[in-house]
Amino acid sequence: MTAACEYKRHRGFTLLELLVALAIFGLVAVMAYGGLGTVLAQRAHTDASAQRLGALQKTYLVMQRDIEQGVTRAIRDEYGDEQPPLAAAPVLQLTRGGWSNPAGRPRSSLQRVGYSLEDQQLVRYAWVVLDRAQDSQPLQQALAGNLVSMQVRYLDAAGNWQENWPNSLEPGAVEEAPDPGLPAAVEVSLEHEYFGNLTWLFQLPR
Repeated sequence: MTAACEYKRHRGFTLLELLVALAIFGLVAVMAYGGLGTVLAQRAHTDASAQRLGALQKTYLVMQRDIEQGVTRAIRDEYGDEQPPLAAAPVLQLTRGGWSNPAGRPRSSLQRVGYSLEDQQLVRYAWVVLDRAQDSQPLQQALAGNLVSMQVRYLDAAGNWQENWPNSLEPGAVEEAPDPGLPAAVEVSLEHEYFGNLTWLFQLPR
């Protein structure tokens, strides 16, 4: 009697019990893996959204720094033609002040910068000289991406919004006597693939 009880106390799992345990373990593992995959996918989506938002915030700060430090300094392009202090070409180009010079190089504190929308990405151009030679090449900085479109408007002294600047400058036209003035404000409207329509307003110094 004692031996029989000892046998029952130490006997192992039956095959059926092992199969049931394995089935339960497999089901729990599948559920856990699916939950982990969902969490990882959500994290990747959140990280991508944060990167896109960070790129937009950086773009806003860069444009604010450039536009709100605009100055009335016309320049000559690589063909020797005079260009106005601010022009809607191809998207926006202007002369700005406050170009930092931590190395103390013998150069101006003014800088010519421009913006262009290329393959759904906003690109900033910056020239190291104001009056360019034919071999002057700008530095390029890629800013926000996933941009469907970009529109820029200019507020004149009378409080009217203009699609081009200078007022008489039509797309593709050459201005013989560029207007040296600056608009009162610049409105930048972006259509972002993920964030929809965004509108930024920058005030220029008067």
